[in-house]
Amino acid sequence: MKNLALLLILFTTIGCSAQTKISDLDNFEKQTWQDLNDNAIRMIGKDWMLIAAGNLEDYNMMTASWGNLGWLWERPVSTIYVRPQRHTHNYTEREDYYTVCFFDDSDKEVLRLMGTVSGKDFDKMNYEKLSPIDTPNGSIAFKEAYLIIECKKLYSTVLKEEEFSDSNTMNNIYPKKDFHTVYIGEIVGVWRKK
Repeated sequence: MKNLALLLILFTTIGCSAQTKISDLDNFEKQTWQDLNDNAIRMIGKDWMLIAAGNLEDYNMMTASWGNLGWLWERPVSTIYVRPQRHTHNYTEREDYYTVCFFDDSDKEVLRLMGTVSGKDFDKMNYEKLSPIDTPNGSIAFKEAYLIIECKKLYSTVLKEEEFSDSNTMNNIYPKKDFHTVYIGEIVGVWRKK
């Protein structure tokens, strides 16, 4: 009976892991950055994105509405902003890659929750409305997204009070002086749901 239970656990683990790689999913199509024709200002600022870093065994994610997609240093890049007190900051600091995932309006409440609870207090890894998948570089992304962009970190810095030209922005956004860490990452993978 014990061996049967072990076989069942092994079979379940193997069965689950077969669907944890993005390359194993037939409803995502690999694209390139040249295929991106979306309105990035709307997608990031109004629809929001989920920033994720880590791997299938240990990851965290957070909703963000600040960021950029563009061209820098002769390559396609994303720019994300993560405050130091966010649990995700530990992961964006530790990992070489991160993903930005975009979702349909029907997932707005999921994004709202992922932006208001901390991975320190809420088990985001086992949240039933998000199914983690593995990218070719070992990053974490989610099956529910319609667009996944994987980025390799190129540069990071912390915003500095003395560098703000507009003190109103600095005072209104950072009254606690908890300045974001800025990450610039090269876009190395793009997947769109079919």
